Amino acid sequence: MAKFLYDARDKSGRSISGEMEAETAAEVESKLQSNGLSSVNVRKKPMEIHIKLPFGNKVTAKDLKTFTQQFSTMVDAGLPLVQCLDILGSQSDNKYFGQVLIEIKGYVEGGATFSDALAKYPNIFDSLFVNLVAAGELGGILDTIMKRLAEYIEKKEQLQRKVKGAMVYPTAILIITAVIITILLKWVIPTFEKMFSDFGKEGELPAPTQFVIGLSRAFQDWWYIFGIVIVVVVTAYRMFVKTPVGRQTMDRIFLSLPIVGSVVQKIAVARFTRTLGTLLSSGVPIIDALNTVAKAAGNSVVEKAVLFARDRISEGRNMSEPLQDAKIFPGMVVQMIAVGEQTGALDIMCNKIADFYDEEVDVAVAALTSMLEPLMMVVIGGVVGGMVIAMYLPIFSIAGTVE
Repeated sequence: MAKFLYDARDKSGRSISGEMEAETAAEVESKLQSNGLSSVNVRKKPMEIHIKLPFGNKVTAKDLKTFTQQFSTMVDAGLPLVQCLDILGSQSDNKYFGQVLIEIKGYVEGGATFSDALAKYPNIFDSLFVNLVAAGELGGILDTIMKRLAEYIEKKEQLQRKVKGAMVYPTAILIITAVIITILLKWVIPTFEKMFSDFGKEGELPAPTQFVIGLSRAFQDWWYIFGIVIVVVVTAYRMFVKTPVGRQTMDRIFLSLPIVGSVVQKIAVARFTRTLGTLLSSGVPIIDALNTVAKAAGNSVVEKAVLFARDRISEGRNMSEPLQDAKIFPGMVVQMIAVGEQTGALDIMCNKIADFYDEEVDVAVAALTSMLEPLMMVVIGGVVGGMVIAMYLPIFSIAGTVE
């Protein structure tokens, strides 16, 4: 299908411009006239060449949250949908996002539903966002849905910040350690080696000293091999986790790790219940909701458990039993979901579980960070301190000989 640009006027005489996909210009003109537009002028859109840079074409969670909050306020105030998109698109600080909103406005003016227009940009609006907007359009509560989406995005962003914040310290320590070890191997240890050679002790060095000197020589002669090995290992790992088997394997490993596994499980439960509660409270059917939740789970093991629950529900069973059989979710979560099903308040119960586990993630991340700090200091001190001690052992021997 080709893309066409059009200019027209509505019943009030206001000028409207937009873009529509169709087989012919006559088809576009017919659709616009059936929507009550007149003075229609249709022309084929010229071919465009878009150069995508590795930066700039990105919409952050903050951009999305701001858009949903402002859009909800405008719709609640009675502004037409197209006008909301026009205002937000022209005023967006993110130029790329603003362009996308203007394009969405063109699709809506061309007769597409708002949710269908959003679905054309899956890199920005995920299935959860699109499904909730579709539910809001059907129920006539789009402003309410957008408020819930804004709250959901904010909660999700807070959870991501907690996880990223917990990784800042260990990542920084590992980088600093790598820099220190590189300096030792490249410059410090060769200085000690020359000093030992000058004293004529090169053949009498202790085993730890000989090992560290050998490592330093290997690093200086084959440093690029070290770099290649690291790049190959990282690339192989990233390719492996992109495969279904690799992703599921790593997700299972992370869930089974001591201490870390508990944090990963709490994060998965918080994300699962928050997403499900938001969808159900917005009127999305439970089967469709579980399909969306599975995709947004962020963990293939949890995704498999959710899809298993969906299949059992479609057979007439409740949700709590298959979730319990999956042995992924804590017993308390399964029991609260069972109570929610029995009372008909599953959406409320899911949101309560999510609130509880958000706090649990806070506590777990704080505990993990407090444990990682001394553990990493011990490991780093052992590696760096061991190398330094190994180089000082011959000095003690030389000092004893001088005396």
